[in-house]
Amino acid sequence: MNVVETILVYAVIPLAIYGVVALLTLRDKVARTPRYRPGQPWDYPAVWWTANPAGVGAQVAAVPSGGAKSSKRTAKGGARGSW
Repeated sequence: MNVVETILVYAVIPLAIYGVVALLTLRDKVARTPRYRPGQPWDYPAVWWTANPAGVGAQVAAVPSGGAKSSKRTAKGGARGSW
């Protein structure tokens, strides 16, 4: 191998690889839509986050309170771990 081939293999090719990776990581910053900044008008509808979108607006049945012994317990387990 002569000096030119050595420089090509050990310097130019790795620099080209780093350059391609750098361009791929910077691509998102160039192509992204402008970000919202405080003080700018907000032209989008409000979005409220919920962990259960299917349950939004659904009515939850009330759990009977009191000491009614007639209710049957179906859950097992608990803090002691006897499942």
